[in-house]
Parts: sequence; structure tokens; C-alpha cells
Amino acid sequence: RGLSSVERPKRPMTAYIRFVKDYRSEFKQKNPEADSRELVKKLAGAWNELPASQKQVYEEAEKTDRQRYRNQLAVYKAQLTHAQATAWEEEKKKQRAKRKSLKAKKELIALGKPKRPRSSFNMFMSEHFQESEGISAVAKLKQLLNAWQKMSTLQKQPYLQLAEDDKIRYANEIKLWEARMLELGRNDLVRSKNIKKKIKSEE
Repeated sequence: RGLSSVERPKRPMTAYIRFVKDYRSEFKQKNPEADSRELVKKLAGAWNELPASQKQVYEEAEKTDRQRYRNQLAVYKAQLTHAQATAWEEEKKKQRAKRKSLKAKKELIALGKPKRPRSSFNMFMSEHFQESEGISAVAKLKQLLNAWQKMSTLQKQPYLQLAEDDKIRYANEIKLWEARMLELGRNDLVRSKNIKKKIKSEE
């Protein structure tokens, strides 16, 4: 990204990714009706059933590639200026934060955290998005926003009511979900005021 004249070394591929790269087209030919998600499931299943001796080939290739990456990375970092090295570290921090955020989001989905309430405009947009004019999603959104701004309060009322109903839905669902999280000992996922309530009730 312009940090250095030397190209940044590519990260090593994992053993599993190497296996997928080798067999994806073969699995696609054998299962032409399968979509991407089904194909990934089939490949993951095949990897799990792969004998240890065959897995070792991919694991050894990963080890070799990882050593190559370490060596190239050391060379790359050695020729960075102090400012470039600082910029690189900042970039890495952002990437780590992004990965952490995605991991946390996936965990909340797996734990069944209720979806946040939708706004009145969001309700309006969902209802009219398909029929709105515009080739791109951005053009459609712009057109819908213009239409929304021109609507009177009376015309907006059904969507305002839907948004209010969704707030109530969310309030009820999040209350039950947080109570379940407290039972599971996941206080880190619960708003602090609800933890205080639990402590008081226990006292």
C-alpha cells in the first residue's frame, strides 16, 4: 500500500486452503447444482475425512510456506523507514481490531442475540427497494431518500408505527436474551445496569 518499494510478502496459505484450491474445481464438476455454501460444506467434510498421511502433505507445505513468509517479512521490515514501520504497525492494529470485531459479531449471532430495531426509513426502504428506479443500490437508495424526505408526517405514520412496534419487540427480546446470558455467566455481553440489578437481587 505504498509503504515500501519492495512488495510486501504474501501471507502463507493454510493446509486447508491449499486442499480447497486443489479440489474445488473437481468438486464443482461433480456437484454442478451445488451453490458456493454447499460446495464449501462438501469440501470441509472431505478435508475432515482425509487420512492423516494425505493431510500431512498439505501441512508440510504450509510449514515451508510459513518459513518463507517469515524470512521475506524480515527482509521487508528491515528496509522500512521509521515512519513506514509505524504506519505498518498501525495498519496491523486496525486489521486485528477488525478481525476481533467480526469474531465478536459471529459469536453474538451464534448466541442468538436479537436484531436491533429498525428505523422508520429502513421499514420504508425495505418495502419499496425492489420497485425503486436506479441501476445500482446507491442510486436506488438516493431515490428512496428523496421520496422519504418529501413525504408528509401522515404518509410516514405507518412506517413510524412499525418502527415503534419493532422497538418494543427488541426491548422484550433483549431483556430475555440478557437474562439468559447472565444465567450462562456471560456478564460481558450484558449491559451494566442489568448486571447491577442482578447483584442487587442476589443480595
